[in-house]
Order: sequence, then C-alpha cells, then structure tokens
Amino acid sequence: MAKRSNNLLNISEALQDFVTENKLEKGLDKVNVRDAWSKLMGNGINNYTTAIELKKDTLYIQLSSSALREELSYGNQKIITMLNEELGKEIIKKLVLR
Repeated sequence: MAKRSNNLLNISEALQDFVTENKLEKGLDKVNVRDAWSKLMGNGINNYTTAIELKKDTLYIQLSSSALREELSYGNQKIITMLNEELGKEIIKKLVLR
C-alpha cells in the first residue's frame, strides 16, 4: 500500500499533477479549443460550424457556408491570436478552414 505524503495540495494543483503525470494535456487541449471556438465565435458562426479538430498545432474548422469560410479566411491570424489568448497558451499556429 502506498504511503501518504504529508504535503498539502489544493485541488487545482492535484489535478494539474495528475494531468501532467498521465500525459493528458493534448486531450484537454482539444476539448478546450472547441469550447474557446464556441465562446469566441458566437451563435452565428457556430450554427455553420460542422466540425472542429485539433491536430498537433493546426486547427481544422469545417464550415457549411462557403461565403462564411471566405469571410473568416481574411481574419485568419486574428482568429488564431484570439483563440490562443483565450486558451492561455500558444496551442494553435495554423488555421485551416474547410
């Protein structure tokens, strides 16, 4: 049976340690990116968003409207900056709109 350590951790630190020990950061990043997209883009764009996928440092967004895809492509770098600021770290380096 494992021995208890007398170090007191708050729940936030304990969860962070668990995540780093079990290498769960990438999975959490994928979930956090979806939440950030929904929060930042609002209902208008979310209604046309059909898929959100993070692979390495590239975010793939599938949209059902070609006109919206073209409009969003003009602000590509701004969207990347906004998402990274919302996430608190630089996860996304490239945005691909499909």
